[in-house]
Amino acid sequence: MSEGIEGIPQTAEQETKGTKEDKEARAAQEAAGVEQTGVSGTAEAAPSADRADTYADIDIDTDTDFINPLRDPRDRRLPRIAGPSGLVIFGVTGDLSRKKLMPAVYDLANRGLLPPGFSLVGFARRDWEDQDFAQVVHDAVREHARTPFREEVWQQLAEGMRFIPGDFDDDTAFKQLRSAVEELDASRGTSGNYAFYLSVPPKFFPKVVQQLKKHKLASAPEGSWRRAVIEKPFGHDLRSAEELNRIVHEVFDPEQVFRIDHYLGKETVQNLLALRFANQMFEPIWNRSFVDHVQITMAEDIGIGGRAGYYDGIGAARDVIQNHLLQLMALTAMEEPAAFDAASLLTEKLKVLKAVRLPQDLGQGTVRGQYAAAWQGGTKVRGYLEEDGIDQSSTTDTYAAVRLQVDNRRWAGVPFYLRTGKRLGRRVTEIAVVFQRAPHSPFDSTATEELGSNAIVIRVQPDEGMTVRFGSKVPGTSMEIRDVTMDFAYGESFTESSPEAYERLILDVLLGDANLFPRHQEVEESWKILDPIEQYWATHGRPAQYASGSWGPEEADEMLARDGRSWRRP
Repeated sequence: MSEGIEGIPQTAEQETKGTKEDKEARAAQEAAGVEQTGVSGTAEAAPSADRADTYADIDIDTDTDFINPLRDPRDRRLPRIAGPSGLVIFGVTGDLSRKKLMPAVYDLANRGLLPPGFSLVGFARRDWEDQDFAQVVHDAVREHARTPFREEVWQQLAEGMRFIPGDFDDDTAFKQLRSAVEELDASRGTSGNYAFYLSVPPKFFPKVVQQLKKHKLASAPEGSWRRAVIEKPFGHDLRSAEELNRIVHEVFDPEQVFRIDHYLGKETVQNLLALRFANQMFEPIWNRSFVDHVQITMAEDIGIGGRAGYYDGIGAARDVIQNHLLQLMALTAMEEPAAFDAASLLTEKLKVLKAVRLPQDLGQGTVRGQYAAAWQGGTKVRGYLEEDGIDQSSTTDTYAAVRLQVDNRRWAGVPFYLRTGKRLGRRVTEIAVVFQRAPHSPFDSTATEELGSNAIVIRVQPDEGMTVRFGSKVPGTSMEIRDVTMDFAYGESFTESSPEAYERLILDVLLGDANLFPRHQEVEESWKILDPIEQYWATHGRPAQYASGSWGPEEADEMLARDGRSWRRP
């Protein structure tokens, strides 16, 4: 008998390879929720009646009736894996798709979280063939993917890629899309399960969903599902948001619509819930009896770049406060949900949003600004009104700060300060819960003159983690107390790196898990909060100017100073 690798007989080696490949195939099918067959092709024996009770609580895949007897819900080593499915991306040639969506799909495949037959369909106004689209995806993955590039993963993914050229009002293109979906069902085993990702300007949302309905793409075959994924902004005010929701819900049921807020996919935002509700040491002091105020900041160190057409007329408040910051505020202020599911989270977040109260004097409790020309990072940068495509008379805000109250028992009297801006000191997003000072100090004033307020700071980006600030004695012979910090960083505490937000959110869409997606009720409540502020700004003066590279206009500092407080320097 001839020898194989490392002295193993070839026949044994072939059997070993065959067994390994067979095991891998069974594992892939099992992960996707497909009923297993043995090597001989006969079905495996079903669990006996005595064993049925043992498996009564084991997860059942929503797309099949198969029960995996080896899967114990208590075993957290097993990741959640999407079942047979495909993703259609409208506007696939845009920056969002190239830099975030397509790399996220590859990273999910690379981590083994997508089914073997997963399919990716691109729709855009390009005269491309399937291989052209595959090359674009390949280049995007090479440049932007988080995980290492593996040729075998890429080849499997590329086999399920299709491209449909056309405009959104092109019936022929949508007929081709339907044909492609039906062909992929047959060739890739997607089982009719498709998510439609609308990575397009908001003005095209109604047209795309109406075309999906017209060509029967929104209706799933029996036992399958169809879902729509919509990027922000969800309207530009309450009225437009309600109209958009009405149009979308004529085609898709509310449970089928997933509104993407990528901040909610970040590990640190999810960790906020774990911090509060999985620990006894934080929640008892997370209320008005101990908290002085809360600051939520999203700062960018860049300008608008080439986005003048989108940004002018929208502004920082509509672009960030209405969605990202109000969502972070709701998660920070909400009561403990009955369970960690979409319905329970929606219930508690809505309670917070409905309890939000605006300042009585919007002139004193809100600030808007525009960045002005200055030196930033050693480079002379232009002001907002000097950017290409911006009208000199534009009153669009590139900085916005508001003071809000939450009128309920937990937070009565505690101000929430929300701020966002472009061309600020550095790129950072954080939630700072600042506590009251000790009611009595036995130390003389000189001992505590450098002591600030205790704080818990959740860093959302870029260095994800959490900091706890408290006072400690300075080593020496005298009693001197200063602020010190204890720091937790994801990159240092865990061996596994955090996935990108779009990885988590795309996987959740394919799984039908809506925990991290704002529902239409939240969107409308958020506009009810912001609309009065935007209406006030529209009739009261112009945005204040602030130097690029600073932390915003002086008026924002004065707003907090009137309350006896000051902004944190992230």
